[in-house]
Formats: sequence, C-alpha cells, structure tokens
Amino acid sequence: MAELVLKVHPDDNVIVALKDLKKGQTINYKDEEFVLQDDVNAKHKFFTNDMQTGDEITMYGVLVGKAQHFIPKGGVMNTENTKHAADPFEYRPYNYQWTPPNVSKFEGRTFNGYHRKDGRVGTANYWLFMPTVFCENRNLDVIREALHNELGYAVTDKYKKYAHHLVEAYKKGEDIDNINLAPAAQSITGDRLFKNIDGIKFLNHQGGCGGTRQDAGVLGKLLAAYADHPNVAGVTILSLGCQNLQTKQLLEEIKLRNPNFDKPLLVFEQQQSQSEEQLISDSIKQTFEGLVEANNIERQPAPLSELVLGVKCGGSDGFSGISANPAVGYTSDLLAALGGKVLLAEFPELCGAEQNLIDRTIDEDKAKKFIHLMTTYNSQAEAVGSGFYMNPSPGNIKDGLITDAIKSTGAAKKGGTSPVVDVLDYTEPVVKPGLSLVCTPGNDVEATTGKAASGATLILFTTGLGTPTGNPVCPTIKVSTNNVLTKRMSDIIDINCGPVVEGEKTIEEMGEDILEYCIKAASGEVIPKAVLLNQDDFIPWKRGVSL
Repeated sequence: MAELVLKVHPDDNVIVALKDLKKGQTINYKDEEFVLQDDVNAKHKFFTNDMQTGDEITMYGVLVGKAQHFIPKGGVMNTENTKHAADPFEYRPYNYQWTPPNVSKFEGRTFNGYHRKDGRVGTANYWLFMPTVFCENRNLDVIREALHNELGYAVTDKYKKYAHHLVEAYKKGEDIDNINLAPAAQSITGDRLFKNIDGIKFLNHQGGCGGTRQDAGVLGKLLAAYADHPNVAGVTILSLGCQNLQTKQLLEEIKLRNPNFDKPLLVFEQQQSQSEEQLISDSIKQTFEGLVEANNIERQPAPLSELVLGVKCGGSDGFSGISANPAVGYTSDLLAALGGKVLLAEFPELCGAEQNLIDRTIDEDKAKKFIHLMTTYNSQAEAVGSGFYMNPSPGNIKDGLITDAIKSTGAAKKGGTSPVVDVLDYTEPVVKPGLSLVCTPGNDVEATTGKAASGATLILFTTGLGTPTGNPVCPTIKVSTNNVLTKRMSDIIDINCGPVVEGEKTIEEMGEDILEYCIKAASGEVIPKAVLLNQDDFIPWKRGVSL
C-alpha cells in the first residue's frame, strides 16, 4: 500500500504529502500524530511542530528556509509563511568516505557507439551546421528544409499534410472543422538515405556580433566544443564575413580545444560568395559528399566507462527530489563506480547544497574554484536586483518547491553521492572519470547546451511538470517524477519514476532501470522522444545574469 506522506531526512521539520490531504485529517507517521491545519496538496509540505517567527526550516537535513510568522504544527508550507534561507559554506579539508554501489550487474557490459580517432566514443553520429553569426540563420533554415526533407530526417510531414488538407477544404468551400490531423507512422531510419547518420543538426543562435567581444569569444568556445563533440562526425560552418566572431577565431578555438582535430570541416563565407544561391548550393553539395563518407562509420562495442552522462532537471515539482532525482543520482553513482563520467551543472540550483558538494570535492583547488564560481555568479545576479533565491519558477512553487534551497537540494540529488573529481567552468571539457561540476545557468536549454559543450554524450533530464527540451548533439532522455505526468505527456516522457512515489520500486531499482535504458539509447536501440521530435534546443550563455 502506498504511503500518504514521507519525511525525507530524520532531522527535517517538514513532511511531504504524497497524496492530496485534507484539512482536519489526522496523519500517523513514525508513531506520531499530525492534525492538518490546512489542505495539503500532493508534493507540498506540512510542519511537524509549531514554528515561531525566524525559526529555521529543515528539509533534506539542511536549512531551506525560515518561518516568517507563527505556523502551527500541521500547517502547510507556502510562500507567505516561508522564505528562502541557506547555510553559509566554506572549504573544509577533504575527509569524505564513499561506499560505491554494487555494480556486478553491469561489469563487463558494453554499448554500441561511434569510435572517434582520439579515443572518445559517441552515442550518435551527427553532421553539424553552425553559423558564426545570427545573420546566417535564415540560410541554415533553408538548408535544413532541403536536407531534412530529402534525406529522411524531417518529422513534420503529418502537419504539412494537415495544413494541405485545410487549404484544399477551404478552396472547395468545405467546413474545415471536419478536417482532423492524421497520425503519421513513426519511421526511425526506414526513409533515411544514410543509415549510419543519426541526424543533421543546425545550431541557430542570436550571437556572433552586436554584443560584447567577450560574448563573441564565449560563443566561439561553445561552437568549438560542439564541433569537437564525440557525437559529431563533420561540420559545416556558415559565416557572413564582417561579424565579431571571425571564422579564423572559431577555427583557432577548435584547434586550441583539440590540437589533433581531424573531422571534415567545411567553411562558407557569404560576403566572398557570388550569390546566396551559390553559397547554399555549394554548402549542400559539399556537405552531401561529407555525409557519404561519414556514413561509413558504424557502431562498435565500447565499455560503459566511455559514457559521459549529463544530469539535468527542468519543470521540477515537489516529487523531483524524492523520486526522479535520487533515482538518476543512483544511476550517476553506478556509472561513476564503473569508471564513466557524470556532469552535474545548474549552479543556481545548487544553492543550499554547496557545503555537501565542497566536502565531497577531492582537490582543494577545485573546491575553491567551485566556491569562487558560485559566489561570483550569485553576486552578479544580486548586482542587478536578482539572486539565486529567485530561481524557482511559478510552476515550481505551485507544485511544492517553495524556496530555492528546497529546489536546489533536491536538484543536487541527481549527482548521486560519489566524490567530486573536478569543477569545470562553462565549455571546459570533462577529462576525469567520476562526478564533475559544470558552471551553467539553471535555465533548461542554457544548461543542456553547456553540458553538451563539456562533453556529455547522453543527458538524463528529470521533470515533474513536463518539458520537451532536447539538444542538437546529445540525446536527451526525459525522466518523469510521477505517474500523472507520464500519462498526460507520454509523447515526451521516456522513463517513469512514479513507481518510487507509489512505493512499488526502490530508488536503487529505478536507478538500475535508468542505466539499462541509457545503454540502449547509447547503442541506438531505443530513440528518446526528444530525438524523435527533433527537439534541438540550443541557447548560448552570454555570461550575463541568467538563472
């Protein structure tokens, strides 16, 4: 029988409702009775004792807020009676003891990936188009339409047919209310000319000129990281010519990141071309020739230690920190124990979890780098009247994440419990096996964009409210926190952690299931929904204030 409530940590003075609870209802938990003073919706919390003004509120065993006025025992937590608070943090000498999970079930297992000449292994084989400046976005759109439709990568055929039927009905004077969308048969590779090319991806963006030179510099490092990504087989660059981010600078960034870079790299500059027509036709023809060669690369077995897993949450709810995030965290621990790499980012969503992460950081310099990045980032936000405490969205709050510290401490669960082996600034590449922290905003797309830049070859994305977010070069696997979301948005959800909430599965069992799915996704045996939908979201971080 499913439990009604859950106390996450023995030291907590709040309890999470797993089901909708009514005012006046008596809850028995751990030999104690609580009479609810308010309705408490599922995902929300009620207090275990009377709270006075200024009393500390604890969840996950850490400070997450302070009471703003008297709150009776059994009263619901809300934005009126609770405000964000988090403990200060500092470097303390490393003394962390970690017991790795049992990985005997996965030892010796492999996935079928694309082996690159530098030794890295991709989970997909993409050709990448990137503009040095936003002026070329239109040309990329034209090329996308031509190549996607002709080579079998388009996913919008059913909508085009729907629009066509509406037009025809209108011309005939018929009632368009009778025209319905006809579902199209999902064909993963059947219509594709190049069976070993998983997609042709386009990095449309709004940068490259008009902003600061620093923005152009960061964009250059980001595009270089994507060109060098192990899931990318070749690159076509479109440039205008006069922009801040010069092609020469981008090529230098690529070589700086990987001195042995040897992928096919095609460059087209519009101001040196005879016409728009020549620019586009030449880029299509030469890219086609590159695709012919890239199609010769086939999947081959690789150890699980070659996986690079990015973990992310978005559209989070009150169940994120007790179902999906801890389950993904167990997956992270399994992969770390197997010698793989794990990336935990979203620095505004680590507010309140800092001390735990610092205490787990092996190297003192890396721990201090994390402290510097966190404090500098938050200070920049505060300088413009914001701050990490303002990170929770209206949707987060509505579904139980009342303070940033509650959201963040639950979000940090995605990183598991393994030692932190490295701290990376935005676009820095992951090199060490184990858990690395990556400085990115919490914004869904900016964060996934940054994770892929640091080398994630798969992203596990947990959500309680539902988000279609994906990434152009990194297959993104959507993990639901609850059964209701999974049923309502089954077209975007890949894995359901609702059984954890219902008491049907343990965190450990769910974590193992997630890793099994990752192995299949990395091998191309299953295609995540975001990939099926061509959900290729890409937003460069301009290093200004973005939470």
